[in-house]
Amino acid sequence: MARRLEDARILMYSHDTFGLGHLRRCRAIAHALVEDYRGLNILIISGATIAGAFDYRARVDFVKIPSVIKLRNGEYTSMAGHIDLHETLKMREASIRHTAETFQPDIFIVDKEPMGLKGEVEDTLAYLKARGTVLVLGLREIMDAPHLLDAEWKRNGIMQKIDQYYDSVWVYGPPDFYDPLVGLDVPPSVRRKMDFVGFLQRNVSTSKTSINARSDNYILVTTGGGGDGSDLVHDVMNAYEYDPTLQQKALVVLGPYMPAAERAKLVAKGSRIPYIEVIEFDNHMEELISGATGVVAMGGYNTYCEILSFDKPALIVPRVKPREEQLLRAKRASELGLVDMLLPDQSANPTVMSEALKRLPERLPPSKSGCTLQLKGLDHISQTVAHWLDGRSPHLSVVGAE
Repeated sequence: MARRLEDARILMYSHDTFGLGHLRRCRAIAHALVEDYRGLNILIISGATIAGAFDYRARVDFVKIPSVIKLRNGEYTSMAGHIDLHETLKMREASIRHTAETFQPDIFIVDKEPMGLKGEVEDTLAYLKARGTVLVLGLREIMDAPHLLDAEWKRNGIMQKIDQYYDSVWVYGPPDFYDPLVGLDVPPSVRRKMDFVGFLQRNVSTSKTSINARSDNYILVTTGGGGDGSDLVHDVMNAYEYDPTLQQKALVVLGPYMPAAERAKLVAKGSRIPYIEVIEFDNHMEELISGATGVVAMGGYNTYCEILSFDKPALIVPRVKPREEQLLRAKRASELGLVDMLLPDQSANPTVMSEALKRLPERLPPSKSGCTLQLKGLDHISQTVAHWLDGRSPHLSVVGAE
């Protein structure tokens, strides 16, 4: 039986300044919810430059707001060079508010940035709270090193604002993996709002087929959005050049945000290595991970959920700055025996990388680590949403699946 929600609406916000993680997470949640509930409509507000490169299920759509990019030093700049950052932020803030006023959501889910980029969502949160919308903050299971997150949030009074505006804080991981607010002074009122939903499980779409799908034995090398992924790809290619006995086939996905000069260099370098195929982007990464013998990645949140969902041996080489999120996740997962990990300076040594790549296909999958994984995040979210909408919607009815 599928439930029917008459004209229930969920609005999601994903600031997307660097990489694809936020948009892909929102899209996974949205797709799971519309599958469970007929008549539910979801709109995602996204700043991702390539939000339109993904396909969306019926009753899921997106509104693109002007893009802002995050530089490697952590500062922001406007994507349109002729418009200054302040003007771009004003446009984004107005678009977000206008979308909320027009769409009139029952639930508003904000991904990761509690007040949005540079506070751009606060005005909309105040407006929606006054009209009774359920306000949800969704946090990755690991945000950043506690001292960095604490400083950033204290500067902007974020903890008090979370308490003031939000009804619920979803943590996209199980409680025994990591606490995103560890080391911060969290008031009991905010703790009570926290719901550790579990990792967001992924699956392969039955309707779409990746044009890069393969049936041979290959390891997949992915750097997510690719904006800071060129070092890892160079390290893998250097290992192949250094060690002629390394003959494992590899599919390398550079990512849509890799700078053009780096991309050109890696395409040329990869073309000289017979075992390596290089592609720039695939909007069905789930399919490529599902088909792989093993995965080499930087270990952002989505890739990590896919490694667990498809139970793949993995080698993680995390980014270590400006945020330590990937490093903390890789260390914790490595401690639990779920993945192998190399630090960037180890990865840069071709002997070390070559040995790690040779070991990878023989490594036991995460399910054999003895660690009990909770990949129930989407189910948990679906139940929570139904509970809220039941309480608010007198015309809710349960009907047969359409």
